[in-house]
Amino acid sequence: MIEFKDVELTDKQWARELLSYSGYRGCEYTFGNNFLWKCVFYTKIARYKDFYLIKSGNGGYFFPAGRGDFHEAVEVLRRDAVKDGEALRFVTMNRASVCWLKENYPNEFEFSTDRAFCDYIYNFTDLSELKGKKYHSKRNFINRFHVNDWCYEPITPQNVCECVRMNEQWLKECETAGTTVRDDKSLIRENCVVNMGLEHFFDLDFTGGLLRIDGEVVAFTFGEPVNNDTFVVHAEKAFARIPGAYPAINNNFVNHACVNFDYINREEDMGLENLRKAKLSYHPAFLEEKFRAVNKN
Repeated sequence: MIEFKDVELTDKQWARELLSYSGYRGCEYTFGNNFLWKCVFYTKIARYKDFYLIKSGNGGYFFPAGRGDFHEAVEVLRRDAVKDGEALRFVTMNRASVCWLKENYPNEFEFSTDRAFCDYIYNFTDLSELKGKKYHSKRNFINRFHVNDWCYEPITPQNVCECVRMNEQWLKECETAGTTVRDDKSLIRENCVVNMGLEHFFDLDFTGGLLRIDGEVVAFTFGEPVNNDTFVVHAEKAFARIPGAYPAINNNFVNHACVNFDYINREEDMGLENLRKAKLSYHPAFLEEKFRAVNKN
């Protein structure tokens, strides 16, 4: 039997090493994501040989990440589920993992997927260059932003506190406008996660950038690599009252911080219509599908 524990900063080195063995592209297979959302999803983790195992607060598991005998790792999770009086359930896995389960456990699992939780994956060159007619409106918005007295900076120990203050102001402006597509609970929860990311920004080795207008921070973003070719953007905030702030921080950050990656993962749309429309407007290269599985026995 294994014992799951809370996600702590001291787990970062071994967790990232084991995650790197699988090369998964989903945003939930980053240590930063697991650490930031642990208070929301009550995530627990464990090490079994060279496998990084993740247990959600609802009793489900992530498909194992790591190297070695995957059948052995799945059986370890099955025994843990039985101990809790539950069937083995995977709450997230990619298509390759689905194929592996079907081959190694034929007719034992039922599978499902949800479009709302697919990650949007973009070609670096598309977000960097914004070429062609399909990006015409993005270029126009960025040009509108550029009429301001603006500048881009990487997030550093000297300016990260300004991002925290900007995030709090962003939340106030959303609440005052009353036009957000998210309910208050979801918005506050996300705000807390972003603040935690900024608080532990350097502990988690995040990479980030910000935009200023007349010296004031008006947008910021940050994230981390998920594998050798894909960078995950965990957070992106900009004042809606400033035309072009969102596409400007997106484009500037990609060109300053992501030049060594082929793909940019901008995470899910959570089924929110406006967010889906915004993500589709950048024309993703593909969606990283995520599946669930439950043992029928």
